[in-house]
Amino acid sequence: MLTDVNPKLPMRDKDVTKDYYVNKLGFTEFGNKDYDDYLMIEKDHIQIHFFKFKKLSPKKNYGQVYIRTDTIETLYQTLLEHGVPIHPNGHLGIRPWGQKEFSLLDPDSNLLTFGQGI
Repeated sequence: MLTDVNPKLPMRDKDVTKDYYVNKLGFTEFGNKDYDDYLMIEKDHIQIHFFKFKKLSPKKNYGQVYIRTDTIETLYQTLLEHGVPIHPNGHLGIRPWGQKEFSLLDPDSNLLTFGQGI
């Protein structure tokens, strides 16, 4: 039986990644030990893990996570109000596959897509 999935994404700078996810997206850091090359964050019922990859080229990064939500419009508006840039091709809208979605890029160009069924 599968119970959870916790994606692991690359990061170049732990402090920059932590600042973005905690102060802009509202996640919290968790874990009982601070590792220099690893970061774990959570919000509501999801966790995302990050591993240090100093030589990561954001232009060549294909890290992606699809996050389901049941409050897509509120989340989108909150992020806009906090000045979080939305991906130029990822503004909130209904997609042909029956999801209302929006996307953003973190500081390392990991693509975060948030979706809600319609």
